Amino acid sequence: MGERILVFLLILFSYLLVAVVTKTSSDDYNALTLIKYDWKNTPPSWDNSDDPCGGNWDGIVCINSRVTAISLVSMDLFGQLSSEIGSLSELQILDLSYNKNLTGPLPAEIGNLKKLTNLQLIDCGFFGPIPDTIGNLPRLVFLSLNSNRFSGPIPATIGNLSNLYWLDLAENQLDGSIPISNGTTPGLDMLHKTKHFHFGKNKLSGNIPAQLFSSNMSLVHVLFESNKFDGRIPSTLGLVQKLEVVRLDNNSLTGSLPQNINNLTKVRELFLSHNRLSGSLPNLTGMNVLSYL
Repeated sequence: MGERILVFLLILFSYLLVAVVTKTSSDDYNALTLIKYDWKNTPPSWDNSDDPCGGNWDGIVCINSRVTAISLVSMDLFGQLSSEIGSLSELQILDLSYNKNLTGPLPAEIGNLKKLTNLQLIDCGFFGPIPDTIGNLPRLVFLSLNSNRFSGPIPATIGNLSNLYWLDLAENQLDGSIPISNGTTPGLDMLHKTKHFHFGKNKLSGNIPAQLFSSNMSLVHVLFESNKFDGRIPSTLGLVQKLEVVRLDNNSLTGSLPQNINNLTKVRELFLSHNRLSGSLPNLTGMNVLSYL
């Protein structure tokens, strides 16, 4: 019994030491320690100090003793992202891009980061489904998961991200159809502030839903190339008059181009090759900035 009490006191002393001596909150310190444990090739500064905020850990930004940003781009990190990432409740930016050996699933606990604005995991080795909890990030502006090995469907919950500006899911192994809201579940048609839909080089299939597009949308890029979409190009695409680049090439689309495609007077590039389109080309009068068709 005496040994148990001694061990308990030692743990308590260590916890209090972190809380009193360091500039990093005890909760964030514990979370970062566990995250670090699952990685190799962390920056040398992480071994020079036990205080991420006060010890100037490379890639860590703190405000008032709380970790607000982790940016470890091209660090050759090895390992997986611990579920403890969800304990960093003040985190606003998480950028682990260009770490090919950072693998494993994206933990569902990512959805606990209610203050996150930027989630950038470009060109890593993540695989498995994108967790539905990704839709629990109300402040998210940039979501870049491109060039990984994510599989399964696009989570419908992404439609809840009402502040999203940039959505890049390209170059993964995503399949299924594009999720659309139906009154009880969300869908990508709800993303009225989003300017970028980058879904190219996946395995997405089915029709491109007419409901996906509306005049309320702010899209400038619709990049759906190199998937398995079939059916007709929806005429509702012509309602999104801020569009500048549209890529629908390398799919199995059929039928003729919508007659109202000439509403897209800001489109500079329109890629349609390698489909099964038919019929005559609509009148493109007014599309004066179009430089590639």
